[in-house]
Amino acid sequence: MTLKEPASVAPGTTTAARAEPPHRATAWPEARAAAARAGTAARAGREPRRLPLGQTLGRVLAEPLLALTDLPSFDTSAMDGWAVAGPGPWTVRAETPVLAGHAPAAALAEGEAVRIATGAPVPPRTTAVIRSEHSRTARTGAAGLVLHALRDVAPRQDIRPRGQECRSGDELLPAGTVVTPVVLGLAAAAGYDELAVPVRPRVEVLVLGDELLTAGLPHEGLIRDALGPMLGPWLEALGAEVLATRRIGDDAEELYAAVTGSAADLVVTTGGTAAGPVDHLHRVLDKAGATLLVDGVKVRPGHPMLLAALGGHRHLVGLPGNPLAAVSGLLTLAQPLLAALGGTSPAEGRAPVAEEVHGHPYDTRLVPVVRHGERLVPLRYNGPAMLRGIAVADGMAVVPPGGARSGQELDVLDLPWPPTSRAVPAQGACFT
Repeated sequence: MTLKEPASVAPGTTTAARAEPPHRATAWPEARAAAARAGTAARAGREPRRLPLGQTLGRVLAEPLLALTDLPSFDTSAMDGWAVAGPGPWTVRAETPVLAGHAPAAALAEGEAVRIATGAPVPPRTTAVIRSEHSRTARTGAAGLVLHALRDVAPRQDIRPRGQECRSGDELLPAGTVVTPVVLGLAAAAGYDELAVPVRPRVEVLVLGDELLTAGLPHEGLIRDALGPMLGPWLEALGAEVLATRRIGDDAEELYAAVTGSAADLVVTTGGTAAGPVDHLHRVLDKAGATLLVDGVKVRPGHPMLLAALGGHRHLVGLPGNPLAAVSGLLTLAQPLLAALGGTSPAEGRAPVAEEVHGHPYDTRLVPVVRHGERLVPLRYNGPAMLRGIAVADGMAVVPPGGARSGQELDVLDLPWPPTSRAVPAQGACFT
């Protein structure tokens, strides 16, 4: 295999079998779809994990949430007041009020009443609950304390009947639902102590290059590693468990050992995806018997990105070395793959752009944007090596080949952290 690699291969073709002439790069939407399919196929071979409720916040349900009991599981009082039987007035039974968490009182006889608290089980033969504020009591010599209603009493009023919310076995929420605090409450009410959630994908990051510094100022041709500090937290925000971020020099054998020896479900590499003299990734994948699913994408920045199947439901995403190009690869290939592995969908939206956006003649373009009201405003500093624009962005707008006119609606790839954490840029929110 020569150093010059084809831009793309058909899904399912091994690196050893790549034909000449080189295939064209994969269209951006097709590349995203291929990554999602890879994640879905890998998830099919993974059993979900059952975790205590308190450990599932922010995860997604791997199975539908089925009610384990009727809700409510017995007839309960919806208000503080009186449980009554039959038409009034009612003789108040001299006994302790019926309270939530206690056994039901004895059945009421016709014309009897007993004080009851919200959430308490109503006694058998109760025909209605009368709110305290809608009643008065009077003492008589013969009957003792007598209850009178101040309003008409409707049958079964202020009684929450058993099964009002659901019956045992009803589907409360479908698989794929994000576990929010309210979902935790519903699951607990329905009788759950644990929830089944997809296993978090394990990811290892390999930062490649002899030219990278981990501390200090750039000097003598060396530059700071911007991707090592960024990718791990970003991948964790996408739901991954990052096993390690390792730095590897321009050494093919060391890279081969790291890729083939990784225990991760997804290996993410930076740099080495092109055809330069120290771009070893294609040769390493060929030697490892990997299958290239995407080899080059029609997107700017970041077109030399790739996706490979390593076998055993494991994958590798090769990101370009330039920082914003790497972000483009992360959003194009890693994000949809991880979302599918975790049973979710990537966070996306759609909004009109505030001004004309120049595009590439043939490729999709990803541009950092901020949301001003309902419109998207492109940001400066969007070159492939720049992070200044994306650092204050709300997302990346998907600009089709040829560009977008003012007011045209564009898809937006949202970033996995709250927009409120990003300040309005002092750089000026205009496109260059």
